[in-house]
Amino acid sequence: MKVKIILNPYANRWGAKALIPAVQNAFTSAGLPFDLAVTGRPGQAIEEARMAGTGGYDAVVAAGGDGTVNEVVNGLIAASGDEPTLPLGVLPAGTGNDFNDMAGLPREMAAAVQIIARGKTRQLDAGRVIAHNSPLVDRYFDNNCALAMEPMVTLENIRMTRLSGNIRYVAALARALLKLKAWQMQISWDGGGYEGPAYLLSVCNSPRTGGLFLMAPGALMDDGLFDFIFAPEMPKRDVLAILPRLFKGTHIQHPKVTAGRTAHLTIHSNPGTPIHADGELIAEAATMVEYQILPGKITLLS
Repeated sequence: MKVKIILNPYANRWGAKALIPAVQNAFTSAGLPFDLAVTGRPGQAIEEARMAGTGGYDAVVAAGGDGTVNEVVNGLIAASGDEPTLPLGVLPAGTGNDFNDMAGLPREMAAAVQIIARGKTRQLDAGRVIAHNSPLVDRYFDNNCALAMEPMVTLENIRMTRLSGNIRYVAALARALLKLKAWQMQISWDGGGYEGPAYLLSVCNSPRTGGLFLMAPGALMDDGLFDFIFAPEMPKRDVLAILPRLFKGTHIQHPKVTAGRTAHLTIHSNPGTPIHADGELIAEAATMVEYQILPGKITLLS
């Protein structure tokens, strides 16, 4: 097995950079031939993974956090055409590591490398999100993608420089809440829809996002459906009552929260809404957005 490792040194606030010698030693000890690419800018992991997908490698490994996995998945899907992707391995080195944890993969490096060396795979779904703005945004995601309040939290998280770890997500949530205003949305999903002011629409392929929040506690990564969580505009006291429930996933029992499953969603938003995909901001003011599920698209080494 020949492996391409794509490592983001910035993951976990440059913590992943210090892991480079350990990564090299772990693959050498496992007897796995590898090439290592260390990224230096956003989007480079997409390009590296796309080239690796047609470059004679047997697997591509994302070494970093959820944003790194997202970029590698985008590159692999771009290279795969109508077929499942080349096998994807994960070396978790980020803050939240939601995809890694929800896929049942280990965090310890030696164990993660052994899973890659074993070569056993399973198929997971991917999501596609298209924002019909200028310029057009067309992106894949593996874990979670959201509009409205959730990417506002992502924006606040990006702007923070003094905090790190999961406490940063909590602080970003508090700051986003202070700025929260409703978006007027028309939302349609399989068998239903909504029109009116909205605070939150989270489209999930796994239960957890942001390292802490069980946004969609019943989500499965291989059922061919998104789990979506929707909340309309409501009094701020209701928002404050719902937010603590996110840590245990009990928010979906609140009468003002809608939880469902669908293969497609279409959204019109005024004003334009921000969008994040796996924690990475991909649009700031999208007015028409589509979601599509891609069943079994990701080939995961597990």
